[in-house]
Amino acid sequence: MLVLFETAAGYAIFKVLDESKLQQVDSLHKEFETPEKANKVLKLKHFEKFQDTTEALAAATALVEGKVGKNLKKVLKKIVAKEAHEQLAICDAKLGGVIKEKLDISCVYSPAVAELMRCIRSQMEGLITGLPARDLSAMSLGLAHSLSRYKLKFSPDKVDTMIVQAISLLDDLDKELNNYIMRCREWYGWHFPELGKIVTDNLAYCKAVRKIGDRTNVAGSDLSDLLPEEIEAEVKLAAEISMGTEVSEQDIANISHLCDQVIEITEYRVQLYDYLKNRMMAIAPNLTVMVGELVGARLISHAGSLLNLAKHPASTVQILGAEKALFRALKTRKDTPKYGLIYHASLVGQTTAKNKGKISRMLAAKTSLAIRYDALGEDTNAEMGVENRAKLEARLRQLEERGIRRISGTGKAMAKADKYTHKSEVKVYDPSGDSTIPSTSKKRKIEEVEEPEAAEPTTPAFKAKKPKKEPVTQEEEIETAEASEETPKKKKKKKKDKKSEEPAEEEMKEEEMELPVESSEKKKKKKKKKVKEEEADDE
Repeated sequence: MLVLFETAAGYAIFKVLDESKLQQVDSLHKEFETPEKANKVLKLKHFEKFQDTTEALAAATALVEGKVGKNLKKVLKKIVAKEAHEQLAICDAKLGGVIKEKLDISCVYSPAVAELMRCIRSQMEGLITGLPARDLSAMSLGLAHSLSRYKLKFSPDKVDTMIVQAISLLDDLDKELNNYIMRCREWYGWHFPELGKIVTDNLAYCKAVRKIGDRTNVAGSDLSDLLPEEIEAEVKLAAEISMGTEVSEQDIANISHLCDQVIEITEYRVQLYDYLKNRMMAIAPNLTVMVGELVGARLISHAGSLLNLAKHPASTVQILGAEKALFRALKTRKDTPKYGLIYHASLVGQTTAKNKGKISRMLAAKTSLAIRYDALGEDTNAEMGVENRAKLEARLRQLEERGIRRISGTGKAMAKADKYTHKSEVKVYDPSGDSTIPSTSKKRKIEEVEEPEAAEPTTPAFKAKKPKKEPVTQEEEIETAEASEETPKKKKKKKKDKKSEEPAEEEMKEEEMELPVESSEKKKKKKKKKVKEEEADDE
């Protein structure tokens, strides 16, 4: 039996001298306690050494993937094919199947072979001659590093560190540009303040300032390549009547130098954005399609790397960047935030405020899938991202068109909307609250005035039914009349502050008081006539 043993230095093929000892698996390690004992069991037949680390890496990767490399194929044809009747012991069953298929060599893989490989590894220095232990350890370390890089599929295009640095630099450039432009506008505004209101674009403003210099040069300078004709004419007109102060040439030179810096930084920012866009499409194409380059880069930067971002669930991706608001809401027991960095995605931005929460939740779910596909998948196409984005856009249109079906029930019937009725919320002003004095309604006043008028003809008959009283003298009549006159006067004095008594009520009271007075006078006159008639009869 032959044994194929792979090392960092090369391939080794051993000949088993005593196959009977391989059957005793539990006691096989005792046969390899010393190099002398090991040489009695095995004998080195051939050792194929690797030329360099690249060749070693190619052979190791081929073994890892279960393939037969060129060197191994060459060795097996050269050594093993001569002894076709011998079996070949290997440590990988998958590799044995490939060797059997391509070279027609019978291979053996069993627990006894695995134990034999472990024993050979323990006495490798004694079994393989001409290979110092120091060189072997150095070769093993170099091959381990190379193999680990290959296993991670190391590629310069897959380094997300560049994205983290690029998006951070882009944010810093935006802040610096904003400060520089504000300083430039304020500085040049002392000399030509009208220009800042006419030219709103920052880059165009800096280019115009650099070309104009002193405002007296506006009339002779051509700004057609920087500004439209209307704005150029407006600038020239404003320069003639400008209220700015005079500045020296040295001041203008410094302002122009600042404008040069702003223009250079702006151009570099455009270049950096293109670089970031290309890098994002290379590393995370599906994520870029879903949320855009800037939002995707900020998500990767916030998580630390694309692999760390892939470990986050969709609920975390949704609120990534809103940690302060989340913990504040949990502390105060209020509503938690619905979105974080994902709010700046185009799909969320074009949604109405009512549906932003729904769309951000669905977008986070699809984005999480896209991130995992980009980080762990082997393909680098953006087909999945395009398909998921189309689904989200269709869902967004459905929400915007209010075509949502009922959640409960069968789901076949459309949701019924109640008929819209306009309810006016305009309130009529009530003037009754202006005065604190109680007053009766006009309707009530009119009714009270009409009732006594209708009752006037019937009152004498009603009053006449009163029981007959003793004859009243003229003095008593005068006293009653005075008392009736005094009573309303007293009431008026007591109720000076109250204005609730209306003139209609006063007239009614006066009429009621006059009626009994008139009826009593008539009775007195009749009595006088009777008295005179009786006296005349007596005479």
